[in-house]
Formats: sequence, structure tokens, C-alpha cells
Amino acid sequence: MKKAVIYIHGKGGDAGEAAHYIPLFSDCDVIGLNYAAQFPWEAKEEFPLLFDSICQNYKSVEIIANSIGAFFAMNSLSEKKIERAYFISPIVNMERLIGDMMQWANVTEEELQTKKEIETSFGETLSWEYLSYVRKNPVTWAISTYILYGEKDHLSSYETISEFAKQNNATLTVMRNGEHWFHTEEEMQFLDDWIRQVAQ
Repeated sequence: MKKAVIYIHGKGGDAGEAAHYIPLFSDCDVIGLNYAAQFPWEAKEEFPLLFDSICQNYKSVEIIANSIGAFFAMNSLSEKKIERAYFISPIVNMERLIGDMMQWANVTEEELQTKKEIETSFGETLSWEYLSYVRKNPVTWAISTYILYGEKDHLSSYETISEFAKQNNATLTVMRNGEHWFHTEEEMQFLDDWIRQVAQ
């Protein structure tokens, strides 16, 4: 019964990204979570079923979650037996992020409540249902967690991430000049070194 590492991709990603992490966890089976959920209430239905179907074959499980994948994981898997979590640029306060996006789009809460959905110029759709859901379903997370955060992350402030890390006793690592999306050669090298260091 080997250990499994489940990779949970972010928006626009896919389960195939898990292949990157195989050399970093040579003694584990690394499996990408092939999910369809686009909203947290969908993840709450889908993730536990996918997680259970993978985990029945393993003694212990860790997760790697990227961006909104981390938010979905916290929203849907907090009761599961997860030994450890590695979060890369996680969305840890969705209500704050939606509030920031409303400011960027110059949308008031009253407008959003009336219109229900508003398209923005930066490609995101603001949703009253989404905002209401995250307010009614605050995240509780008690799993041992390591966070990698890019100093120039445009979606979450350092204050938001460090506040979450303190509240949840998570270990926070900050990459100077790193962005939200870790993709350059330098960023990926930093990410790999970080995982090797914290996954021992």
C-alpha cells in the first residue's frame, strides 16, 4: 500500500500537470484529480467521490493544490484523512478576492445582487450566488499545510496569505518576484526546490 499524492489543478489547468511532480515524489503514486467542477458547490459534490475512489487503494494521502484548486480542496475535503497539503498560490479568502474583483470592475454589492451575474473586462464573471455561497460556507482547514506564494501574486495580498497561514499553523514560503502563476524556468525551479525541502 503505497502513498498517493493527489494533484489538484487551478483554473485553466488539467490533471496532466500532475506529471511534473512524479520525479519529486519518487516513492509515491502521483495522480491528477480529473475534475469538472467550476464552482465550490460542484466541487463539494465531486471532490469527495473522486478522492475516495483514489484513496481506497492507499494507506496515506497527500495533496498538492494550485490556486483555486486549493480553495476547492479546502471547501470539499477538509474532513478527509489527508496527511499533508502543499498549496501553490492558493486562493485562501475567496470572499476577499470577489470583493477585490468587484472593486476592479467598479461593481457595487447592490448591483451584483440585482443583476445576479456581471461580466468584467478582465474575463471573470462576478456572481451573486458565488459570493453568497462563500459567505455561508466559511472554510475550516486543520490539515498540516505548506504554502508557496509569489511576492507579485495579483490575486492574493501577502496580508491575506500570512493571515491564513497564522490561523491555520501553515508554513509559508515566499518567492521574491514570483507571480500567481508559477510557470517561468526560475519559478518552476524554485517550486521544485521548495517541494523537495518541505516534503522530506
